[in-house]
Amino acid sequence: MNETLKAARLDFALLRPYWKTLCFIILMPVIYTGVARSLSAGISFEMCMLGITASYTFAISEKNGMERLYGALPVARRHLVFGKYLLICATGLLALGISLVTHTAVLKALGETVHAWEIAVSAVLGFFVYTFYVVFQLPGYYKFGAVGGKMFQFIPVTGYLLTLILLPRVDPNSPVLTAVLGRPGALAGAVLLCCAAAYGISIVVSVRIVKNKEV
Repeated sequence: MNETLKAARLDFALLRPYWKTLCFIILMPVIYTGVARSLSAGISFEMCMLGITASYTFAISEKNGMERLYGALPVARRHLVFGKYLLICATGLLALGISLVTHTAVLKALGETVHAWEIAVSAVLGFFVYTFYVVFQLPGYYKFGAVGGKMFQFIPVTGYLLTLILLPRVDPNSPVLTAVLGRPGALAGAVLLCCAAAYGISIVVSVRIVKNKEV
């Protein structure tokens, strides 16, 4: 665990040149939420924008030729992978928490009523979509690099467009939706379990890719 945290700190240091961009990405979707007057739509857009930034550490590493540095570090390659996933997941959770607070405040300032269930659904939706944006992108970047894997940046965009198309079609009075929202604990547990499994599979694939490159 200590080695994983050290690897996460290294990637955190690499992201310093991008902190202004990340702050802009976290705060800018507030405007979209104010225009759309929808918390779930704003959070979905937020997670899409943040999902695209998953390639940043790979891009910096390639730009500065840091593969030799990684190879010289007294840290197993798998811990470097664990650290990257840890940092990206933590960044997503932090951004989601900030966004839920700021977007809700903006909607209330505009005279909109934001219910507790809407905040809960937006939180679950945001974490779920961000997870799947990340878990599909990272193995691709480990395989092809930030430049060769640019096509994977379309995953968040595609996911957001699908969410934008499908979300308005959801009937809030649907018996199924009512039953699911009626058991928020079970819903949150199912989403967390699904996301944990997705992260686990993605990490295993990424570690295998890294090990195969060493051979």
